[in-house]
Amino acid sequence: MSIADPSPTPAAVLAAGDARLIERFIERVWSEDGLAERTLEAYRRDLEQLARWLAGRGRTLDTAGRDDLSAYHGSQPVSVRSMARRQSAFRRFYAQLARDDGGREDPTLLMQRPRMPRGLPKALAEREIEALLLAPDTTTPLGLRDRAMLELMYASGLRVSELVDLPLSGLNPRQGVLRVTGKGGKDRLVPVGEEALAHIDAYLRDARPALARGHGQPMALFLSRRGDAMTRQMFWTLVKRYALVVGIAPKRVSPHVLRHSFATHLLNHGADLRALQMLLGHSALSTTQIYTLVAKEGLKRLHAQHHPRG
Repeated sequence: MSIADPSPTPAAVLAAGDARLIERFIERVWSEDGLAERTLEAYRRDLEQLARWLAGRGRTLDTAGRDDLSAYHGSQPVSVRSMARRQSAFRRFYAQLARDDGGREDPTLLMQRPRMPRGLPKALAEREIEALLLAPDTTTPLGLRDRAMLELMYASGLRVSELVDLPLSGLNPRQGVLRVTGKGGKDRLVPVGEEALAHIDAYLRDARPALARGHGQPMALFLSRRGDAMTRQMFWTLVKRYALVVGIAPKRVSPHVLRHSFATHLLNHGADLRALQMLLGHSALSTTQIYTLVAKEGLKRLHAQHHPRG
């Protein structure tokens, strides 16, 4: 079979040598770069898929060349974002092999990088956020929990993973701050507004003890009905459910919609971009600047809607 043959080979298995190389790579990037667990899992999956594809053509990760990788990319149509992540994994992997063996050629050096489209984060209007926050039934323990989670995410701009992973010990209600562990294991202090603190206090007093009953002393701040930590999927499901309740189209809601709205609304009310960068936990200011484009788009729509010559 030709190396450039793009036909899938599902029966190909992961060779022991490839498995060892992948494991060594994952351990190295974890220790040297402190990548998040989800990123490591994605890198491992991408490399294992490549290794199986190569195995069906008599190749291994160690012997693959530029033509092999080009043929693989051509045979696996994915989104631009997935392609960029996959190439990032391959570049890191083969750069490490080249460092370990000075005579080895890196097959990824001349490969063209995919051009990422610059999509704007989707933020809800302030009135829509207000309706979403009011949607949970706070006469029930789960409603109290959901209201506290929604309020906290909008008040502090947390990532969904940061919200569900937040330990009870991470909250300091007296000082009104959270200690949050973000991407790369980096900690930051995030302020919490009085409104969010009031709903968290109600949850801790009237809901969390009932959810934790019979489950020892769970560490997570927000608990599921089973008494264990919430998951990203659980939170996404409840956000989508409440959005439907208040008439927000599901396609306009994402797991990070409250975080995006937090950033956009702060900028609309005059927040400093550097301060916003610290609140969001962005390592580079360029990442935060995307929200200035969202704010400008909102101003354009406002002008077009209300100006007599708009």
